[in-house]
Order: sequence, then structure tokens, then C-alpha cells
Amino acid sequence: MASRTHSNIYTGLFCPFAHRVNIIRHLYDLQDIIPISIVKPYPKGDEKGWPGWQFVPSSSSSGQDKEDKEEYTGATVDRVFGASYLHEIYFKADPAYKGRYSVPCLWDRKSGTIVGNESAEIMRWLPHAFDSILPTDAPKGKELDLYPEHLREKIDRIGSWMQRDLNTGVYKAGFAPDQATYDRNVIPVFGALNALEKIIRRNGGPYILGKEMTELDIRAYATIVRFDTVYVQHFKCNLGTIRHDYPQVNNWLKNLYWNHPAFKETTNFKHIKENVSSSICFCLGRPYSLFCPFSRKKANAGSSTQKATTTSIPKPSRQWVHIRTSKRNFNRTFRRCPLVEWPGQTLLNMNKSCCVKHSYAK
Repeated sequence: MASRTHSNIYTGLFCPFAHRVNIIRHLYDLQDIIPISIVKPYPKGDEKGWPGWQFVPSSSSSGQDKEDKEEYTGATVDRVFGASYLHEIYFKADPAYKGRYSVPCLWDRKSGTIVGNESAEIMRWLPHAFDSILPTDAPKGKELDLYPEHLREKIDRIGSWMQRDLNTGVYKAGFAPDQATYDRNVIPVFGALNALEKIIRRNGGPYILGKEMTELDIRAYATIVRFDTVYVQHFKCNLGTIRHDYPQVNNWLKNLYWNHPAFKETTNFKHIKENVSSSICFCLGRPYSLFCPFSRKKANAGSSTQKATTTSIPKPSRQWVHIRTSKRNFNRTFRRCPLVEWPGQTLLNMNKSCCVKHSYAK
């Protein structure tokens, strides 16, 4: 892939934050303008992340074990240096680097360094960074504005609690080191989903703010497309699913995936699932008491989710609400009760008692 710029994006198809940037790249038809180098979804390394994400080996690659030198569908070689690991790129920018080797990562060939690895910043920079070299018959990039001036106040306000309670909220719950941390963080995730359900319904779709696609759609999509696939089970965000309990959000999600190629083409469920099951499978081994689904009407987003706790939402007694689990029996099947319906929505076969009697604490 020949690049017409001095930039290269390092990314992973498993990462929701890197996914945002890749969606932007496709929405603005920048695939031939700025190349990407894609790491494998696993292995990540030891508990400290060393040696980190790997590329498909190139002829100049070295240092990988024999089993790591196999090709992986969807991953690529490092298109700039032919490196074996992502950490090599960070060390080329700063030999004394001590931080995380994360994606996305934007490399500038001209200056010979990393110029950004924060997805929110790259999202704002990328859409119009190459307008001057786009062909005249490709006006889409110049016409699409994901951060229009008349919607910026709403985008910033919603984006603030979305990032805190949903985009990073699933990780706060999934990576919780103890029961109290899990209890404190799982509720705001669904408070944010509740708020999105209301916003989409109020604005009439097909996008979060109505008729105009904004960066909120990209931010939300990268998390929500992974929700039922990995976050419900592996991250224990199990109070409901997008498919069964959020009709507005589900329709919004399907519209983006099926009607906008940029979203479907950048979504790789194989990378998403194998990353979680192979690189961060430690989540499964934590013996938390999981919340059983119950009424989500009072799990609110925004300022109220900062105060949301396990005691702020009406629910049955504790022995009916929590399900004991461990890595050994986590995948055992139990009956998941559906949640109560949204006002104005007709959802069939809703069980409003929402209690599960099973206990796997053995």
C-alpha cells in the first residue's frame, strides 16, 4: 500500500478506541491516503503487558518465537519498519519510554516520531487533515462534519458521560479487582445505555442526535457493537443485552452496521472475541457475585450516574440478585430474565419479577 502522506496509523481491530479512528479513516475515504499497520489480537504478554502486541512477521522481523511467527488473518506487517512488536515503535520515538504500548498510535515519517496515541484527539484531527490532497471528485470528506458547530455543546456534554460511564465504564466493571469496585461500576454502564435509549427515541434517529451523524455515533458504536459479544459475559456487564433490552439502540446499531460500509468493514468479530478470550481472560477467574437483571428504569446517566450505587436501584433481596461464579462454572447456562419495557415501547413476554433463583456458589 503506497502512502501519499508521511503518516501511518498503528491499530488493533480488537480495540474499541482504535476502532473509532479506523471508522473515521473509512468514512472519509482515506484508505489510500494514510496506511495502517494492524497488530494481532493476542498474545499481549505478561501481566505488565510485555512484550506487547505483535505484528505479522515480515522478512525483516526478528525476536518472535516460532509459534508467534504464524500469519493471522486481518493483521498486517509493520508497514514502516517491519518491526515484530508494537513496543519497538514506542522505543523508536523515545528510547526511555516507560508507558503503555497502546493503539491507536499515529507515526509521522517526516519527523520520525509518534505524534499522537489518544483516539479522541486523532478523531478530531483526521477528518479534514488531508482535504487539500483529496481528489476533486471525492467531496464526501469535505461535506461530512462529525463535529458541527451547532451541535458541539450537545456532543461535548453527552460525550463526557458516555466516555466515563460507557466507553471506559465496561472496563471499570470488567477489570474490577474486588466485589465493591464491580458493584460500584456496573450500574453506571446501564445508566448510560438507558440515557442513549431515551435520546435516540426522542430525536427520532437514525443517529444519536437525529438526522445528522456525529462523532457520538462513532464513539458509541465502537463500544456497543462489542457489548453483547464480549462485555455481557466476559466483563460481567450482565444486567441486560442490546439485542433484547434496548430496542432503540439496537435499531441504531443495525443501521450503522448494515447501511454504512465504514462501520461493517472495520468491525472484525474474530479479533474482538479472540482478544478478550486469549489476552484478558483473567476476568473470568474472579469470583464475583454477579448482578441478576432487574428493572433498569432508575439507572440514570449523566450527573446521576456518578452517584449510582447498588443501593440506589430497587431490587429483590441480595440472595436473589447475585449469582456466584468462578472461572470453572462461569459458562454454565442459566435462565436470564428480561428487563421491564420502556414506556412507549411494546416488548413481548416481559417478566417483571426479574429474579433468578439459581446459585453457582459451590
